Amino acid sequence: MGAGGTVGAANAARATPDGYTFFMGAIHHTIAESVYSKLTYNLERRFHSDHVVATVPQVMVVHPEAPVQDDQGAGRLRQGQPGQAQLRSRGAGTAHHLAMELFMKVTGTSMVHVPYRGAGPMMQDSSPPDRLVFDRHGHVGYADERRQASRLLAIATPKRVAQFPDLPTMDEVGIPGMVVSSWYALWAIKGHAQGDRRRAVPGNRQAMNQSGHEEDLDSQVADIGGMPPDQFTSYVHSEIGRWGKVVRDPA
Repeated sequence: MGAGGTVGAANAARATPDGYTFFMGAIHHTIAESVYSKLTYNLERRFHSDHVVATVPQVMVVHPEAPVQDDQGAGRLRQGQPGQAQLRSRGAGTAHHLAMELFMKVTGTSMVHVPYRGAGPMMQDSSPPDRLVFDRHGHVGYADERRQASRLLAIATPKRVAQFPDLPTMDEVGIPGMVVSSWYALWAIKGHAQGDRRRAVPGNRQAMNQSGHEEDLDSQVADIGGMPPDQFTSYVHSEIGRWGKVVRDPA
């Protein structure tokens, strides 16, 4: 995709609305509207927001040797050492980076952002114990918890998840407003016939619910679909506004 997914989105924006070409995007495309000043397309004007494919919650993670036992402890530690602790992410302008900026804004903490060129380099780094991470639950939280490579502090969901019933939400540890998920969705190019768009929704849901996917989706703590087109259109608009405020007025 490249450049926060904007290269792929730009290619899709140039495509002909033939009824067969759809654009698979994600939360980072709503962030890109504020991060990149020279986009060759406008997400809301060029695409129909069709439907959410899956939503995966983000978790707050620390090194297992970090002197932090819970999310509240993380906030107190960082307030006592402004600018010294580090937050690492898959890259500048990603959903994980913006989740960190939102965390600092909500808690009034100050940390140094350390961006990497993707998830691989980030996870291969022998991180010192004073680094925090926000990431998709399945990629960092689920796998690393099992090999004791990280400690989960809290999950950024409205309520606890069944896979980790003892993991508190951010709200439960005293940090309201920290509900952040990495969601993935289909957009149709403006001009698609409505019938073509309607056929895509049940077809995608059928594919996602095929036998054999359950274990993989469960490991990602993924919630499949569940948002109709009209609601998704409003959600995309609100996400663009929400992350635009974080970009323009960081912690």
